[in-house]
Amino acid sequence: MKDTETTECIRKEVNARLQESTDGVDMETPIRLVSSETVYRGAIFRIDDRKLALAKTDGGEVPVRRQILVHPQAVVMLVHDEVQDKYLLEREYRVGPNKFTYGFPAGLMEDGEKPEVSALRELQEETGVAPKDKESVRIEHVGDFYSSGGMTNELAHIFVIHFSAWKREPRHFDKDEHVQSTWVTWEELTGIGIQAADSTIAIQHEQIRRLRERLGKN
Repeated sequence: MKDTETTECIRKEVNARLQESTDGVDMETPIRLVSSETVYRGAIFRIDDRKLALAKTDGGEVPVRRQILVHPQAVVMLVHDEVQDKYLLEREYRVGPNKFTYGFPAGLMEDGEKPEVSALRELQEETGVAPKDKESVRIEHVGDFYSSGGMTNELAHIFVIHFSAWKREPRHFDKDEHVQSTWVTWEELTGIGIQAADSTIAIQHEQIRRLRERLGKN
């Protein structure tokens, strides 16, 4: 059975059990958007105030109100130099924690752009690192994750990019973007204190790969 078919079978069975604990809301019926008003618009994201209606099992509706930060999709990349067995680490200012933080190359997807294409573009723009040729790069898709489902629709596509060879290209920063980058060992990467959730997901994925590789050699 294909993974998608397996997932659908699991969801169907579990959803039926979940529905038994309902407080009257039918979560098998799509949410109806009643109204949406943009209350703030910034350079990258906007905030909408939305009124919605949740279907009830008796045929009625339950009104709810939510504010959502509408944000473009993003890409996050853990980059691995296979020859040196080193990883690309960045440091830049992040307004959330209000400090300079460690993380990985990341950026926003452009309209109509595929995630893998966006990942390589953002990597080159921020760090100047680009594949030497098509055969020198291997991209692992870790998964697609919402950064905070309770407040934003931002979806982060997380990748681990392995280079057998790479070349240096010019960097292209936004006007107010300031990023430092360097290659570090696995021990340095896992010991420096990364707190970003998306970067941590990528590290855990790579940690499993490294473990399997080590066990395979024994």
